[in-house]
Amino acid sequence: MKGHWQHPNQAVGKDCNLATNVLEVAGHHFLSWNGYCHSQQRAGWAIGSHDEIAGTELEFAFLDGVLHLSFCMSDPLRASRSTSCEVGSHSTRSSVSAAPYWKRDVAFDFNSQKVHGTNLGGWLVLEPWITPSIFQAQDGSVVDEYTLTQKVPDAANILRRHWDTWVSLADFQRIAGAGFNTVRIPIGYWAFEKYPGDPYIMGAQDYLDKAIDWARQTGLKVWIDLHGAPLSQNGFDNSGQRTSTPAWTSGDTATFTNHVIAQIANKYAVQSYQDVVVAIQLLNEPLLSNIPGGRAATEQYYREGFNNVRKVSSTPVVFHDGFAPPQMWNGFLSPTDNNAQNVVVDHHEYQIFSNDFAAMQPYEHRQFVCNNVASYSQNRDKWLVIGEWTAAMTDCAAALNGYGIGARYDGTFPGSTKRGSCENVNFIETWSQTFKDDMRQYVEAQLDVFELYSQGWIFWNFKTEASPEWDLYRLLDVGVFPQPLNDRRFGRACSF
Repeated sequence: MKGHWQHPNQAVGKDCNLATNVLEVAGHHFLSWNGYCHSQQRAGWAIGSHDEIAGTELEFAFLDGVLHLSFCMSDPLRASRSTSCEVGSHSTRSSVSAAPYWKRDVAFDFNSQKVHGTNLGGWLVLEPWITPSIFQAQDGSVVDEYTLTQKVPDAANILRRHWDTWVSLADFQRIAGAGFNTVRIPIGYWAFEKYPGDPYIMGAQDYLDKAIDWARQTGLKVWIDLHGAPLSQNGFDNSGQRTSTPAWTSGDTATFTNHVIAQIANKYAVQSYQDVVVAIQLLNEPLLSNIPGGRAATEQYYREGFNNVRKVSSTPVVFHDGFAPPQMWNGFLSPTDNNAQNVVVDHHEYQIFSNDFAAMQPYEHRQFVCNNVASYSQNRDKWLVIGEWTAAMTDCAAALNGYGIGARYDGTFPGSTKRGSCENVNFIETWSQTFKDDMRQYVEAQLDVFELYSQGWIFWNFKTEASPEWDLYRLLDVGVFPQPLNDRRFGRACSF
């Protein structure tokens, strides 16, 4: 039975009660306790931080002058203590409840566990194609979160309503119930501090804190993903600011971004979060070929960001490959590089953002899954996770290529050739069984490859307003995404 700190001298749990007294003698803390569980009374004392007496485990420690207490009392009415004894705790100094003291270590082993996750995209960083209703209510000049906050007087209320409603505890329950173990949470730098001249609205950090609490309640792990950097690291609207001239790494932008990383690390990489926050991503999708400093400046930023996290703890650090083969990062932030440990390379796999991909048939998409895996999985010296991927084989999702920009698949994107119609793609009720089977086979092929050749995967996205190819919930509902996750309706697409 689990218990938690309730007031200065008593802790209670279901059917259990534990009263305590703390005495300090010559710098040592002694904890005396008297408790009962199902009317079975026990008593004892402990010195230091952990003791086990008469079927009761308890842990206590003083951190910053605050007593952190956890206890566990076995149920005497059950024969097997291992199946009846749970652990609980409480911390009085955090906006997010703390883990039991003895559990405060990174609660995910990338060597032995696979990441099975989904992204909470479009929540703390807006993306027009995920929530088009926000943008359809504005004039056509509002194309991203930057212009929304710059041009719309009511932007603060719009964002607050969105933050309040787009994600809730029920989402975490549904994700966990479907067998997932991780959520990746994109967030912009402006949630922590605004860059000079920014129009952005702050406030998203409070919702990240809520998400971490919900994750802890539901047993999910969290990746904190810095999704946007000042002046944009890629020019995409998902960086916060859509622009043809991304300028991150110019001026002091990289230094500023690392100042934000230090804030994230100082808050979320501490031990009391390591049971749930299992990775901090330094930046999403820096486009090395388009930013002023290119790879050299990005490397420097990554190294400084890694060091900022390591000043705090061993929480794993994630960096995106910058759309370069992950092997190109061999020797960088690896054990041969000043013994850097707990580093993950984030690689994204999409087969939609080119005219060649738009021309592919479903079987060709599956073949590409098999043929392409070596390009990102072989001869690497760090952990690899596919941090974004999709069931979509078209770019038909409205505003996917940018608000007001068309699709390659139907020829409405500049310079593209029509390959088919997008008319029914975004209406899941019109999908034929053949269309669903093709998509299911594509999903299964990716799952099989990612399981074999990486430390796991994180699907993009958990839900959308109107883009079912990308919508995990709707794909689960119609049987396109496997349930359980290892269920397979079709044979292996790849020969290996």
